[in-house]
Amino acid sequence: MVLLDNSNFILRLEKIASAAKKDSSFTITFKRYDGHDKPVPRAGRPPLPKPDTYLCLIRAQSKSQKISTVVRQEDVPTMMGMYSQFMKSKMDGLKRVKKVKSKAKAAKG
Repeated sequence: MVLLDNSNFILRLEKIASAAKKDSSFTITFKRYDGHDKPVPRAGRPPLPKPDTYLCLIRAQSKSQKISTVVRQEDVPTMMGMYSQFMKSKMDGLKRVKKVKSKAKAAKG
């Protein structure tokens, strides 16, 4: 998994979305991240210290490509702005679902 900075993450995410638009899909996950890379200690050992502020870990995956970034608390508004622009520009292939009226509702109204 490749750890990128925020702007490069969005650029690579656009490339992944363009490639996935033709024949596959991709997933994006958001997770609260405390900055610890070590596993939780066993019983009887001192626990890992709790961070003052939590970070946000964003991962994207498509087929064999995996990218990720860590967003600090003060960078969240700018990152979410870039992410929303990405979503608006790349998510145009969604199809509208037609609602099917049931016979009971059709008879009433």
